[in-house]
Amino acid sequence: MTTSPQPSNAEIDALIVDALNHRVGKDERAAKPHDWYTATVYALRDKVIDRWMESTRRTYAEGGKRVYYLSLEFLIGRLLRDAVSNLDLNGALERALRSHGFELSQLEELEPDAALGNGGLGRLAACFMESLASLDIPAYGYGIRYVNGMFRQRIDDGWQVELPETWLSHGNPWEFDRRESAYRVGFGGEVVSDGDAVRWEPAEMVEASAVDTPVVGWRGKRVNTLRLWTAHALDPIKLDAFNAGDHVGALEGEARAASLVRVLYPADSHQAGQELRLRQEYFFSAASIQDILRRHMQHNGNIRTLPDKAAIQLNDTHPAVAVAELVRLLVDHHGLEFDEALDITRRTVAYTNHTLLPEALESWPLPLFERLLPRHMQIIYAINSRVLREARKQGVNDAAIAAISLIDEGGERRVRMANLAFTGANSVNGVAALHTDLMKQTVFHDLHRLYPKKINNKTNGVTPRRWLMQCNPGLTSVIRDAIGNAFLDDTEELSALNALAGDAELGERIAEVKRSNKVALAAHIKDLTGVRVSPDALFDVQIKRIHEYKRQLLNLIETVALYDQIRSHPERDWVPRVKIFAGKAAPSYHNAKLIIKLANDIARRVNSDPSVAGLLKVVFVPNYNVTLAERIIPAADLSEQISTAGMEASGTGNMKFALNGALTIGTLDGANIEIKDRVGDENIVIFGMTADEVAEKRANGYAPREVIEGSPELHQAVEAIASGVFSPDDEDRYKDLMGGLYDSDWFMVAADFEAYASAQREVDARWQDTAGWRKAAIHNIANVGWFSSDRTIGEYARDIWKVL
Repeated sequence: MTTSPQPSNAEIDALIVDALNHRVGKDERAAKPHDWYTATVYALRDKVIDRWMESTRRTYAEGGKRVYYLSLEFLIGRLLRDAVSNLDLNGALERALRSHGFELSQLEELEPDAALGNGGLGRLAACFMESLASLDIPAYGYGIRYVNGMFRQRIDDGWQVELPETWLSHGNPWEFDRRESAYRVGFGGEVVSDGDAVRWEPAEMVEASAVDTPVVGWRGKRVNTLRLWTAHALDPIKLDAFNAGDHVGALEGEARAASLVRVLYPADSHQAGQELRLRQEYFFSAASIQDILRRHMQHNGNIRTLPDKAAIQLNDTHPAVAVAELVRLLVDHHGLEFDEALDITRRTVAYTNHTLLPEALESWPLPLFERLLPRHMQIIYAINSRVLREARKQGVNDAAIAAISLIDEGGERRVRMANLAFTGANSVNGVAALHTDLMKQTVFHDLHRLYPKKINNKTNGVTPRRWLMQCNPGLTSVIRDAIGNAFLDDTEELSALNALAGDAELGERIAEVKRSNKVALAAHIKDLTGVRVSPDALFDVQIKRIHEYKRQLLNLIETVALYDQIRSHPERDWVPRVKIFAGKAAPSYHNAKLIIKLANDIARRVNSDPSVAGLLKVVFVPNYNVTLAERIIPAADLSEQISTAGMEASGTGNMKFALNGALTIGTLDGANIEIKDRVGDENIVIFGMTADEVAEKRANGYAPREVIEGSPELHQAVEAIASGVFSPDDEDRYKDLMGGLYDSDWFMVAADFEAYASAQREVDARWQDTAGWRKAAIHNIANVGWFSSDRTIGEYARDIWKVL
């Protein structure tokens, strides 16, 4: 690999001014901050493009294997700081911009968050793309270029309000239209045969057109491509209808195409939403597979060598239809026999599972699937027949056959996308050790027995560039002073900090950085919510998608109990706390939206009560996204990872918090187990039931009412919420939510409450031991370098893709 010499300050300055004049079209005196931001991106982009083209030329020259990562989400966040850092141009850019009266950080704030994802799934995909480039692995990411993302969250009177995320309203200087990379994607119609040839004749066709974004690896080692699809109607306007006065009908085709790329995860609680979501998943999967095959044939010429030149990774079940699409194209367009096409597909495709929740394992009503994708339905039946015959040969019983089948025959017949992905892949991986073991025991028990070598574990990781170096430069600087620069290239070198964990001076310097981050976050919270919080309080943080299994409700009930205890026992030496919540609830998820309202109702009561002033504050920060996470995580003291054991696949927030020196309070769930093993039992606070204990309690009968009524603190808190203490405008608002705890408590909120409350008091005691807390924080930073996405991608590359 050859790299260009770093440009001088004068060269960078000249590039920015030239971009301002000739691309933005502004004179320096007339330019506004957003003009300087755009010019800075253009100037930096030129440097990125040089390395992008060099990376592409090198890949073609080497003729190696490419990785193709298919994901419905890529939560990439802002790209300016990422590119500047990875190209090591911070100093030159900062000096150039200061000569014009701007700070780089000031211009970074003008970049909108790319609304291309929602939560951990999409952020993981973004980390993986950056690590693929950093490890010099040729790769494409494939997804959808959402115009409005999922939604922008506003909080009105405590309620979540969903608004369109208009991140593209002023264009996106990072992206490149690739009009030559356009493919037709069909829906509906019928399958016709002409002798031995079979042809799908769709009733509707749309065009998928590529938009590329460069992904810069660490130190500019490689620049890979994130290719996102946008949709257009083949006939955007029916002029005869328009001229006849049917202005709406004339544009119906374009509106229908545009709906495919408008919103991430349209609500699928109704038939129209289900159909749109399935159309989205097929749209981007079909365009991506066509693009992969076109590139392969262009440069290799033999379709049978596809597994040697391409590794396709399915990020969850959203792109699972790619299995059927690849078989279809190999059979119908490349003339292969079905069994050979299926074999090639299986040797090319791998699948990552991200959930054990049955409702999150996608399945589609068979009539809907067959109506939209009739040829694919035939192919899925054909795959299923081979799988079930193989199972019968191995003596599998009827119950296991029913579980293995790609078609769920119980009640409404449905197409099981997880089973399609599993049977169509050469590898099926979980994302944490516990999750992978539970996959074998639960959702894929029978498929695992049929294909015992497919399931493997690849514990998730996060990119240390964004989640330490960029979001926490102060801490990065202190670490460099303490142990040198080796950790910048290999995060596991952070382990050198272990020998210094008891160093009082180092502990003081890290504490100073933490407090500075807390001061900055406190100011941001005040600007966003109007709530004043003290940076000297313990910042207790739970930021993630709002879902009952993630148990924000457990945190909130314990907050109410703590509120009662502080008021009842003012003589005790209470630790000042700021409870910080953030996250979005799916628009149709009633209980999750109610939990957001509860957080805000509790905040309103607690924050106005002088009896707990200075001791307890509660804040719900609106519109959680990557940029907000980058502000909150470096300022956190305590990381809440309290999901019901056995229900969180991995988590990556837990890794980011620990890397930034927060202590974890959590259950033995997901990657918490591996974090505990790395940082040591004394440097983490674990509570609650294990996954086995949760399963046993559910199986043997669990009486939550007895648990609630047997715990005075829990009972008082639950009854206060249920009776309207925190909702005087609607006393019954939380009656059903609390009633669910009495009736079933599926997520074990009551069952784990006492253990959680006790663990929180342990946190209080630890916080009061300043030296001990600082030492534990340093051990966390030192021992979570293993949770780098570079390590994870290295394992994928060696074990699954065979590219290292």
